[in-house]
Order: sequence, then C-alpha cells, then structure tokens
Amino acid sequence: MNDCRADRRSAIGCPEPVSGRTGDRDEQEERARLIAGLSELQRGLGRFFARDRSIPLIASNLTMQQLKVVMFLSFRGSASGQELARNLGVGLGTATGIVDRVVAHGLVTRREDPHDRRVRRVELTEAGRRLTAEILDAGTARYRRLLEHLDTETLRTMEQVMGKIEQAMNRMHAEEERAR
Repeated sequence: MNDCRADRRSAIGCPEPVSGRTGDRDEQEERARLIAGLSELQRGLGRFFARDRSIPLIASNLTMQQLKVVMFLSFRGSASGQELARNLGVGLGTATGIVDRVVAHGLVTRREDPHDRRVRRVELTEAGRRLTAEILDAGTARYRRLLEHLDTETLRTMEQVMGKIEQAMNRMHAEEERAR
C-alpha cells in the first residue's frame, strides 16, 4: 500500500495538498464531484441491502427504541438504567418501560451491579447476543455475494481503497475522541 507521506499524488485515498494555484480549484471541484458521486453510490448500496427482507434487523418485532437498547448493550456489554436513559434521550421511567418490554422478548436480563447493590445492570441474554450477531452478520453475507460478482483485479483495488478508508476512519475516530 502507498504511504501518503511518500508519494501523495499516487497514493490511493490520500488527501491532496491545497495551494492557491488555478489547477487546484479544478482539482477541488473534481474532488467535490467525486465525493458526491461516491455518496450517491453508497446510498444505492444501502437501498440494495435494505431490500432484503430476510435481514434480522428489518424482520425483528422490536421498536426502534428497543432495538437501540439491544444494539447499545451489544457494544457496551451492560448498562445501568441511567446509562440507557441517557443514551436513548429519555427519562429513567421511560427507559425502564422499554427495558421491561425487551426483557419480555427474552433478549435482556437485569442483574445486581457487583460494585453497587443499589444499581441494576441490564445485559443481553444468549438470545439477545444471537440476534445482534445475526443483525451484524446479515449484511456481511449479502455483501460477500455481491463481491463474488467482481473480477480479481477489482477486488485487489477495492482492498487497497478499503484499507485507505479504514485508515481515514481511524483518524476521524481518534480526532473525535480527542475532541470529547
């Protein structure tokens, strides 16, 4: 893979230097056009994957708030009612009702916090972990089937480009974490 510092112009996905020359304005316009085109292609891919009604996300009987609880816990592990309420942007009473309904679905359970017995922690059950794994993996299976339709050279190029996108994503994430 190319290094952005070594050969900036040929490195796939590397930001281009900006100066005051007229050619740079054309380049900036081209970058804006490319970004807009890629964004539209991404939206089309999103629609393509959303159409598959077998994706567990779409097929689940959970409300959006209930699904947020399940997905939050899949990334977080466990949370108190206060943490869930804050994450959902609702009051503690409302969060408690949402959790009650997710408990009734058999996807989460409550337990005593080992560090503070006054606090009840909410965590996924095995069924909740299975559901989140299905949600996260469903898109991957369809994406792999799509990639199988591409030739090897295109897959190599995509691997390079996706590596650059991952690097940019990691830089963005680090910047956002520092801003907090």
